Amino acid sequence: MYIPPMAGLRNNLKKLRLDAALTQQALAERAGISRQAYSAVEAGDANPSTEVALRLARALEQSIESVFFLPQELPRTVEAELVGEAGARFRYVGTPRETPDRARVYRVGQRLFARPLTGSGNARHTVVAAEGTIIPGRPAGKSVAVQPFDREDLDTPSLAMLGCDPAVGLLEPELHRRGVRLVAAEESSQDALLGLARGEAHVAGCHLFDDATGTFNRSWVRRLVPFPCTLVTFASWEQGLMIAPGNPKQIRGVESLSNPGVMIVNRQKGSGSRALLDRALRSYDIPTSKVGGYDWEEWGHMAVAAKVAIEAADTGVGVKAAALAMGLDFIPLTEERYDLVVPDHFLNEPAIQTLLDILRQDPLHRRVESLGGYDTSCMGLPAAA
Repeated sequence: MYIPPMAGLRNNLKKLRLDAALTQQALAERAGISRQAYSAVEAGDANPSTEVALRLARALEQSIESVFFLPQELPRTVEAELVGEAGARFRYVGTPRETPDRARVYRVGQRLFARPLTGSGNARHTVVAAEGTIIPGRPAGKSVAVQPFDREDLDTPSLAMLGCDPAVGLLEPELHRRGVRLVAAEESSQDALLGLARGEAHVAGCHLFDDATGTFNRSWVRRLVPFPCTLVTFASWEQGLMIAPGNPKQIRGVESLSNPGVMIVNRQKGSGSRALLDRALRSYDIPTSKVGGYDWEEWGHMAVAAKVAIEAADTGVGVKAAALAMGLDFIPLTEERYDLVVPDHFLNEPAIQTLLDILRQDPLHRRVESLGGYDTSCMGLPAAA
């Protein structure tokens, strides 16, 4: 069961006692109190009288302030709207966890959101930073009470970005240097646009091809987002099949995915990578029922690459940068344009202007291209029609 932090008197007795090489009995005798009374004070189960506190401080040859202290006041709780795939699951879980759920907490306009860090969203190669915890208990509707770690986090300008580009983390150091907190969440391109439409982010990244027009992204934005947006190119990238080093299953391309013994790991519905795979399978007249692992879904390019790297799957569709990062071989299928979609009503926001300025800087271009498979020649420019 989760127990909230104590609001009463705290002490450093155990540390100071051990530093002085004293047992509880020895320190109690020095202070002229019983061992049982001392043990209760050290454990925080009882508050000492003024006399006992002075006796203990004198026995340890310490100031009373270094032995006893009041905890810092916790920031007051705030109400935030639950968002994200983990947030949707959280609404229907009634039993509190042993420890409270960590969450990204951020503002978009006048609204405050909480995105629970649960499952794959909780880790990259290290755990993802959080701004607070959701107070345990059954959530009421879409809103939850959040305990911030530091109230100043909520007052720092934030840039909430949804999408699946593994290079987005390269934006974080420069944004941080300029006083902007990046809150990035991995979502499929369609889900990123839908989150933007609901007002849950400042920016959505997407790489969605429109079969009818033969173009990327713009028609999807018009279809899914109900307000005017500006599209800014992040980069063009290579997408293809990520395969184990040496290609032990002799995969030549999409035509090999229906071979007996070949197991793929797929991306979730609504992702550009899944749409690419479906188009490629149709071009070879391969039904999805003939592809082993087609219904096995992972979130994100790096998650797919990781499954291939540990030999849980033979191949999966993703960007070349993810394959190279995991030491995999790569069979290119196509080049796609990854755009950042910004609602026009956010264009003059300082955080957006900071982002647009960073996108035009050569150091970011060099960092992104060093990942492999990226072309940044149009980064920061208005996206082509």
